Formats: sequence, structure tokens, C-alpha cells
Amino acid sequence: MTAARAIPGRKVFLIATEESGDRLGANLMKVLRQRLGGAVQFDGIGGRAMAREGLTSRFPIEELSIIGLAAVVKQLPMILRRIRETAEAVIAAEPDVLVIIDSPDFNLRVAKRVRARAPLIPIVDYVSPTVWAWRPGRARAMLPYIDHVLALLPFEPAAYERLRGPPCSYVGHPLVEQIGQLRPNADEQRRRDESPPVLLVLPGSRRSEIRHHMTTFGVTLSRLQASGVAFEAVLPTMPHLEEAVRAALKVWKVQPRVVIGEQEKRAAFRIAHAALAKSGTVTLELALAGVPMVTAYRTGAMEAFILQRAIKVNSVILANLVIGENVIPEFLQRDCTAAKLAPAVREIIEPTEARRKQVEAFARLDSLMSTGNQPPSVRAADIVLAEMRKQRR
Repeated sequence: MTAARAIPGRKVFLIATEESGDRLGANLMKVLRQRLGGAVQFDGIGGRAMAREGLTSRFPIEELSIIGLAAVVKQLPMILRRIRETAEAVIAAEPDVLVIIDSPDFNLRVAKRVRARAPLIPIVDYVSPTVWAWRPGRARAMLPYIDHVLALLPFEPAAYERLRGPPCSYVGHPLVEQIGQLRPNADEQRRRDESPPVLLVLPGSRRSEIRHHMTTFGVTLSRLQASGVAFEAVLPTMPHLEEAVRAALKVWKVQPRVVIGEQEKRAAFRIAHAALAKSGTVTLELALAGVPMVTAYRTGAMEAFILQRAIKVNSVILANLVIGENVIPEFLQRDCTAAKLAPAVREIIEPTEARRKQVEAFARLDSLMSTGNQPPSVRAADIVLAEMRKQRR
């Protein structure tokens, strides 16, 4: 990578309020510093990863780690205050560019306030809101105050064009940079192909998801075993969820091997033959790892009522959307039962047509999600720099 000519006095204001956005922000900061030869100052809101890159967050992002409608309502005064304070901080800082990262319910409100009072500050939205899935009117509503959207999924730019939103460019999903950690070496491939096959059980990464899925997933494994299917169950989870997971496992008839942490999770992916997973980003991880899966999702009645009426796509599975075909079965809400999940999981453990279709479809993901010879963070940084230069003209 060739460093650009250093431009003095560049200031970048970044806002990331979740861990995933914090990681994206940290990688972006790293590339911007390389491109600007160190002549850049960072300000804004972020977590530990961005702090390691030199950002002093204006408040802890944990304040906004709020899950569930009732909890959001209870914390609404604090959330609205933080939106106002953040917008004021951006305006006072007079940055060369504002980069908002994911968290659209918070960040788009900040961006709208900034554009109203400081219209010369370019605003880049890193991670598109899911306008292609629900609330499509947001795309056009963003046009007056978002200068560029950086998309993680390859079909998103076409969606913005169709919905008449702001310019949108595919920069690539961060998982593209992690494929080597997801795919097996020769020894791991041998274990993936051996008996008994490794079945990953992935009930979710939030306490509410553990609560909604663990019982059903446990009964599904019992039904599989009772029907004569041999497998070794492995359940990856994170340290903050270990206690809740182990408590729920006490009533399971089939006890999985529990592995803790990101490295252990990736190691399990590399030997896995199949997976039963809660729908979400993990389905794209599994697809890139080449692991056939059955997906499920259950949530509270109020959230389900809202989502069922708002969702505008034929699948909620990211891998299905990227592939353009519903090769991964999904069992949502009332369909999320052990009676339906067990036969579906059996079908992808055994050498069936359904399993073959998933494996062949996943092989197309590399070309569908390709970012050429540039990592996503580099592509993102180039667009941020281009928007900064427009502001200087």
C-alpha cells in the first residue's frame, strides 16, 4: 500500500456504539492513519478496539447496549440525551468527515442533526441499515444527510439505487478477511469428514436468544439421537454467556461439548460437518466455512408481531440473500419447534440432495463477496478520503 501525501490538520469523527462497529472503526482508523502519513486526529465514540487505535471515547458504549423494547423505552431519556450530546460534539469539533458505523437508530439521528446545523461536514455511513429487508423508506430519507453508504453485502448498492437513496458502494464484509480462520486445513478436513460428524449448536450471542432457543435446541438433539443419528455436538459460546448456557444445559439429555471464546469457536467451525444455528451473522460465517446448516429464530411476541409485518424479503438468512437462492432452511417463530428442526438437521448431516445443494451454493460465495485484492477496510478508507477531499474543494 502506498501512503498518500500527508495533509496536515485532518480530523475524523467516528461513532460506533456496538462491539462489531467498534472493530470496523478500529480497522478503518488504522488504514486512515497509514494513508494520511499520521497527519490525522480521531475523535468520537467507540469501544476497546478503537481505544487501542488512539480514540478516547466521549462516553462508554456499554451505556447503549440495550436489548428489548421494554428496556429501550425505560432508557429512552438517556438515549435521546446522548444523541443530542453527540451531535453537539461533532458540530463543535468541526471534523473533515463524520463516519457513523452501524447502529442506525442512534447514528442516523445524530447525522440528521449534524447536517441541519453543519451542512459542510461530509457524512459517511459505514454499514447499511437493512433497507432491503424492512423500512425501505429510510433509504430515500437518508439522501439529504448521508453522502455515501459503505455496504458490507454485495446486493446493497443495487437496493439503494432502486430505493433512490444516497450513493452506496460495496466495500466488503469483514468476514472476507477472516476466511483463513474459518476453513479447515488437511487434518481438520479429515475430522470434518469422519464419524461421528461434528454438529455445531449455535443458540445465539445474547441472553434473550439463549432464553428463546436453548430448550428447543436441546429437544431437537434428543430427537435426533432417538432416531438413530450419530453425532458429536459442540456448542460454542462467549465468556459472558457461559453461565447462562451451562444452566440451560442441565436439563438437556444430549450434552454437547461447550467451547468458550472466539478462537475456540473458529476451531469448531473448521471441523464441523453441519450446524443448527440461530439466524444472524453466524449463518454467513458458517456458509463461508462451508458448513451446511438449519437455521431457527424465535423472539418475543411483540417484536415478532412488528417484524412479521415489516420484513420485505423472502429470507432473513444473509447467506441466502447473497447467494440469491433459499438453499438454507429457516424455521421462524411457530415453526421453530424440535418436531420440525430434527428431521431438517438429519437431512443436512446425511449425504442428501439438500446437503449437496448447500455445499455447492457456498462455493460461490468467494466470487459473490470478492473485494478483489483490497481488504474491506482499505476500500472503506478510500471512500472516506474521497468524501473528505470533496469537502475541501
